[in-house]
Amino acid sequence: VSPRHQPERMGDPDMQLTLDELRRILAECSGAEAEEHPGSDVLDTAFDDLGYDSLALIETGARIKQEYGITIPEDELTELRTPRDMLDIVNHALVEKA
Repeated sequence: VSPRHQPERMGDPDMQLTLDELRRILAECSGAEAEEHPGSDVLDTAFDDLGYDSLALIETGARIKQEYGITIPEDELTELRTPRDMLDIVNHALVEKA
């Protein structure tokens, strides 16, 4: 993890996972380019349609745990269908944690 993505904001009540950050993490975990799917229209596009398989989602979950301190159980990760689903679950957990 590069120093700029360390969880220095962990515990910050205003911290949230943004679409841009999720796209960065997904790209790093899958080996894809973040700009393959530009624009906010990806929010409701299925991960399968975006080219992200269950392994990429599991690795993304591990990275979110590392960077944000949020654990998403593997069975829940594989049930998430879209980036919006992932943002909702992570940001809800961040609010609960604050």
